[in-house]
Amino acid sequence: MLPFELYAIRYARHQGRAAQDNYMGSVDFHDADSDLDYYVWVARRGDETYVVDTGFDEAAARARGRELLLPVPEGLALLGIDAAAVRDVILTHLHYDHAGTLDRFPRATFHIQEAESAYATGRCMCHPALRHPFNVEDIVQFVRKLYGGQVRFHRGTTELSPGLSLHLVGGHTAGLQVLRVWTRRGWVVLASDATHLYGNIERGIPFPIVHNVGDMLDGHRLVYSLADSPRHVIPGHDPLVMRRYPAASPATEGKVARLDVPPSGQDARVIE
Repeated sequence: MLPFELYAIRYARHQGRAAQDNYMGSVDFHDADSDLDYYVWVARRGDETYVVDTGFDEAAARARGRELLLPVPEGLALLGIDAAAVRDVILTHLHYDHAGTLDRFPRATFHIQEAESAYATGRCMCHPALRHPFNVEDIVQFVRKLYGGQVRFHRGTTELSPGLSLHLVGGHTAGLQVLRVWTRRGWVVLASDATHLYGNIERGIPFPIVHNVGDMLDGHRLVYSLADSPRHVIPGHDPLVMRRYPAASPATEGKVARLDVPPSGQDARVIE
């Protein structure tokens, strides 16, 4: 089985966060404070290209007080990928920072857990606290893609291609999914928001935006079971990803990290 290349594209950030913004309950460890980085990911092998999540645009960045560093199509172009030509997009979930800009992928099939679509358009959205991380216009755009025949639903575990599978985790949202990807360093898990930061999964402390706490904590265990080691888990928003992994090329320093090689950069140690 040939391995996938695997990349993280850093497209935005949110600075000035405190411990309570990232960890549920009280915390007493000194490194709890952390900004968030925002990523989309790419798994590529030969003529197969899977874009994972689609980020948000400048309007959403302004509305949410985030800093857009690199529009997602421009980030993909750094890897020679034309968003308009992408055939497969995997949506880990439908929060605004993972499922905006769907219109920039006119030829794509969007892969999503059936539970996520039901959650984002169902009775839970009657509660402001649960619907806040969603952008209604993104959900409308998703429904348009559905009616246009561009959505493929999955239930639980699905192998999209040898060496790339989707796994329902839930927790953060009802239908959050993670990816298990075969790379030249073994099985890597793109955890997305199953764990925002390394610290969430390493310490077993949930991120405060959560649909089901028990499912989130069970998700931490599932993620570890799918990865070859803790060093093979990629969190959804940790700035340390860009410090631990090398740039895809000198021109992409600070923008695109290569994840199919072992972590070797600054602060490369991960709790075993």
